[in-house]
Amino acid sequence: MAKQGIFAGPRVRRLRRDQHLTQQAMAEMLGISDSYLALIEGNRRPLTASLILRLAELFDFDVRSLSQEEPGGGAAAMRRRLGDPLFADLSVDRAELEAWMDNAPGAAEAFARLFDRWREGGGVMEADGPSPVAKVRREIERWRNHFADLDAEAEALADELRIGAGDLYGAIAERLRVRHQLAIRILPFDVMPDRLRRLDLHARQLQLSELLDPAARTFQAAFQLAQIEAKAGIEALVSGAAFGDRPAERLYRQHVTSYVAAALMMPYGRFLRACEASGYDIQLLQRRFGAGYEQVAHRLTTLQRVGARGLPFFMLRIDRAGQMSKGYPGASGAALVYAVHRCPLWVIHHGFSQPGRLLHQLAELEDGSRWFTIARSVRHHGGAAGVPAAEHVVAVGVAAEHATSLAIARGVDLSGPAERIGLGCTHCQRPDCVQRAAPPAGRAVTINERERGLAPFSFVGD
Repeated sequence: MAKQGIFAGPRVRRLRRDQHLTQQAMAEMLGISDSYLALIEGNRRPLTASLILRLAELFDFDVRSLSQEEPGGGAAAMRRRLGDPLFADLSVDRAELEAWMDNAPGAAEAFARLFDRWREGGGVMEADGPSPVAKVRREIERWRNHFADLDAEAEALADELRIGAGDLYGAIAERLRVRHQLAIRILPFDVMPDRLRRLDLHARQLQLSELLDPAARTFQAAFQLAQIEAKAGIEALVSGAAFGDRPAERLYRQHVTSYVAAALMMPYGRFLRACEASGYDIQLLQRRFGAGYEQVAHRLTTLQRVGARGLPFFMLRIDRAGQMSKGYPGASGAALVYAVHRCPLWVIHHGFSQPGRLLHQLAELEDGSRWFTIARSVRHHGGAAGVPAAEHVVAVGVAAEHATSLAIARGVDLSGPAERIGLGCTHCQRPDCVQRAAPPAGRAVTINERERGLAPFSFVGD
């Protein structure tokens, strides 16, 4: 795997301030320009091996500390937390936040953990600590759901398979058979009624259910190939996460293995070029890469390769009760992904009543941020009598200023009126919402027996 420099801007800035040095003074000691040091401190340039050695020589510190993650997952993640309506009366600017993270990283990390646990419990503190799912989501967020080395490895493997055959599923099946002595066998539902995929090492078979559609079948075959051929990179990520929790390790391993499988089906360079040429037309991308809607939606959140970035999409998946089973903010920083509840005015809920239809909406949050969102219902693994199909709606979105290049947004006035939505009633301060189900948390309800407004609740501060 390609070796890259380390992005450790906050740690370098903290070291410089601890030494009471200006940027110009430290730059002179390192033999670089002060503008280049400013780029390093701003995480816009990595530290090279020679600079790391020079820092260690000059300041006598443990170079391993350079790779430590930023408190709270970084400045973007901290700004997202501080953007919660709970802090609406505060004004924490970028400089103040960076100074806090630089000068008191332990306190910033403690705040992040406390806030995240509060949000995971729906506003109620949980005593047992983060769940395995919460731990994995935080690790994925730390990487912004982009694993550069795995992407590069999958892209090289996809090119190799493409040379041998135009049919990716057939090429994967042949590679598993020839190189790994594993045959793929499609089994009837009555033979394998409760499994979609099973690896039978005794029979040297990857057994797949006939319930899988072609895109899902290719994905499961790619997943198996990734388990074998990308094992070293996958295990390095799992080990580096240091969960100390077996369920979290297994969930994370499953996620990054699925990441490789999706990258094998939709190789980074080809996929990004197709996105840009088609205006990120999800349905066209499905057909071009033989993938499912949800697979493409998830892949859109991962396009963050240095020098070849796609639009910063977020993605989430909900059921009919509004419960989120998948949520990836990617590089978007979208608060919509982190909301404890979903606003009923958001178009995502309409997908269940309009199955298979691609819906879109320009939405505006309380903080004034505007998002262009796309939603569609999906059904999983049905098709046999008596077999229930899981139903979800999958939504993707980008900040409105990035939506001008989307094919589906053509003709939409992105600066015009937008649907005013919130982050769930208990976290929404809008006083005039007729759809409100509960008053905001921490706000006292006011009752006037002589009047009845359009909104079902009024509260102090209206």
